[in-house]
Amino acid sequence: MSEDEEIKKEAENEEETKTLDIEESRPETTGETQGPEVSIPEEGLLLPRDTLLSAGIHIGTRMKTGDMEQFIYRVRPDGLFVLDVKKTDERIRATAKFLARFEPTKVAAAAARLYAQEPVKKFCEVTKATPVAGRFIPGLLSNPLYPNRIEPEVLVVSDPRADAQAVKEAAAVGIPVVALCSTDNEFAGIDLVIPTNNKGRRALAVIYWLLARQVLRERGELPADKDLSAAIDDFEAKITREEEEI
Repeated sequence: MSEDEEIKKEAENEEETKTLDIEESRPETTGETQGPEVSIPEEGLLLPRDTLLSAGIHIGTRMKTGDMEQFIYRVRPDGLFVLDVKKTDERIRATAKFLARFEPTKVAAAAARLYAQEPVKKFCEVTKATPVAGRFIPGLLSNPLYPNRIEPEVLVVSDPRADAQAVKEAAAVGIPVVALCSTDNEFAGIDLVIPTNNKGRRALAVIYWLLARQVLRERGELPADKDLSAAIDDFEAKITREEEEI
């Protein structure tokens, strides 16, 4: 797929997510007694529930794998699978504790998807991790003769399917992989999963902002009651007018 085709496809996915977000916030009229996240308490979440839902982090796809079933809250009447926001919150906390064990530069984050590249770059800037944004060069992890080879001790990927080469090489060199996974992802080669919408522009910004903030808190570099100096908007991919018109 060309870059223009990818921009168009991701823009279409983003527009669908916005529509679904609006629909998700409306009261159900199908006879069900509660909405998708009514049972999730506001208190205790890393961000207010409304903020998470408006970003669409709970929006999955119309496909479900057996691996991701444990993270799915329900399926909507239109066939869309909805993720459990509380489990996403729990996994961000667990992932931050895990990543905080490593030297910052020994954490690498990969993003082949267009909308994930800016969030990954900002996450790495804030946490001092190593960014691998854009096309993953074969041999970047596994070829000792490659002059630009990197040697991280843990890898974060934004989508196991889009970042398949990175996952494959991480397995080859024996380093753990953390992955942002939607309802259509499988866990082959993945050691720790964060269930989330991994295609939406705003969702990716929120997840990487939260993960960065939580990593710094776990390291003791940011007080538990303080936020990052960078805003969520700073983590969001910026799309030009020309790209929007493609």
